[in-house]
Amino acid sequence: MTQAAYVLIALAIPIIALIAVMLRILREYERAVIFQLGRYWGVKGPGLIILIPFIQQMVRVDLRTLVLDVPPQDVISKDNVSVKVNAVIYYRVIDPAKAIIQIEDYHAATSHLAQTTLRSVLGQHELDEMLSERERLNLDVQRILDEQTDGWGIKVSNVEIKHVDIDESMVRAIARQAEAERERRARIINAEGELQAAERLTEAARILSAGPGAMQLRFLGTLQAIANERTSTIVFPLPLELATALQRLTEGKGAPPA
Repeated sequence: MTQAAYVLIALAIPIIALIAVMLRILREYERAVIFQLGRYWGVKGPGLIILIPFIQQMVRVDLRTLVLDVPPQDVISKDNVSVKVNAVIYYRVIDPAKAIIQIEDYHAATSHLAQTTLRSVLGQHELDEMLSERERLNLDVQRILDEQTDGWGIKVSNVEIKHVDIDESMVRAIARQAEAERERRARIINAEGELQAAERLTEAARILSAGPGAMQLRFLGTLQAIANERTSTIVFPLPLELATALQRLTEGKGAPPA
């Protein structure tokens, strides 16, 4: 190999290394925040980008939706019940420049903010609301997180409360409360049924009392309902008017003469 060949190889190696430093390939979901001599210069990508060596530096930012698992948080509800709550948060970067410049670590910052917000929001509600109104609580946490992370170039798209863990003694107390509530409803339904039956019976008595023969027909209908082929006993209902007249007659005969 001649001396010229060695010279060409010696020149080609730094050129190739320089090209490798200058060229960067970004995927479709990636953006590059460019700093030139330490100052913000712009956002590039996706595809092939060229950097000026030793003058420009870049920071990759992922624009895909990220999933943040909030660890279980100890929460004291408004009615002084201790629970453990964990959640999952979906967010993405919509402004790469703000996400890099305005906050040191946007992922860790969002995680800590989500934990604080979760404790703050759930602490303002009672246990029954945590268990029955999760959709509304999810929207409240999402709205607060979205407002506070807007300055970081982050969009919180969804918040889901996964588990609300309650102490075993509180679970038994809730079961007793639910049982008492069901019993209360059963009694109310029974009372409403008795009220409706009394109203119907009063209406039936008024209709029967309007016709002299209606009560007798009712008596005959009752006899037909009682009698069947297996019994030979026939029960004749005694009209109350007749019983009252007989009682008065008996009392009149037994009374001493004046």
